[in-house]
Amino acid sequence: MDYLELISVPAIAAVVYWIINIVKYAVKDNETFKRFIPLISAAMGAVFGVVAYFAVPSIMPAQNVVVAIVIGGASGLTATGANQIIKQLKKSDGDKKGD
Repeated sequence: MDYLELISVPAIAAVVYWIINIVKYAVKDNETFKRFIPLISAAMGAVFGVVAYFAVPSIMPAQNVVVAIVIGGASGLTATGANQIIKQLKKSDGDKKGD
């Protein structure tokens, strides 16, 4: 297996993570946006997956565009999961400081 193919998933997840955080900072307390973050992350990941499939096919472990969309969408959802992990860790740190 070519190790370059392992780069696409974390790269897409990192890009989606930072874009979502920048947009969240820009729109502040918009509850409608916050409700759709997982869907937006999956859609952005799918778009980045297709872009990576055509622009840099050596890093995308996909045989066709449909697989690239699925891998990209899953990578986008990974960004949402990473965001929640960080959020929960910060929350638990705050709980411990209060004790």
